[in-house]
Amino acid sequence: MSERPPPEPVQVVKQRRDAALRALVGGVPYVGFLGISFERHGDELTALMAYDDKLIGNPMLPALHGGATAAFLEVAAIIELSWSWLWQDIESGRIDPDTIRAENLPRLPKTIDFTVDYLRTGLPRDAYARARVTRSGRRYASVQVEAWQDNRTRPFAQAMGHFLMPSKRPE
Repeated sequence: MSERPPPEPVQVVKQRRDAALRALVGGVPYVGFLGISFERHGDELTALMAYDDKLIGNPMLPALHGGATAAFLEVAAIIELSWSWLWQDIESGRIDPDTIRAENLPRLPKTIDFTVDYLRTGLPRDAYARARVTRSGRRYASVQVEAWQDNRTRPFAQAMGHFLMPSKRPE
C-alpha cells in the first residue's frame, strides 16, 4: 500500500490560484480600461466593475451605458469560462505561479453570440456580476451571467452567451 503525498500548504494553493487569475485577467487590456476586477473565493469568481464617470451613457438620468454593461457581462462570462476550463491545471499544480503569464495560457474563448437582457437602469455605482457555465464541451460552451448593484436578488442585467472554445496547447 503506497502512501499519498501530504496535501500542499493552503498558502501554496492560494498563491497558484491568485497567479492564474491575475494572468487570465491581465491578458485582456479592455478589462483594465473598464475598471473590472475579480474577487475569488475558492473556485467562485465575482466580477466587480468599479463606478467611473466614463461608464455613464445618459447623464440626464444618470445611467450606466448599455455597451459598458454588455461588455462587463461578456468579460465576466469569458473569464469564468476560462477559469473553469483551467481549474484542473491550477489545482493539479501544472500551472506554476512563478512563471505563469497570459501568453502561457490557452487563448480565450471566442464569442459566437451574446444576448443581454436589460432589466432596469444601471445606477451610477459599482456593479457586480457572477457567471455560471451551463454547458462546456471541447469545442463549444454556454454561459449565463447576472449583474446587480446593491441587492443581488435585484439584477439590473443578465445575459446568455455561446462561445467557441480554443484548443488546448500541446504539453
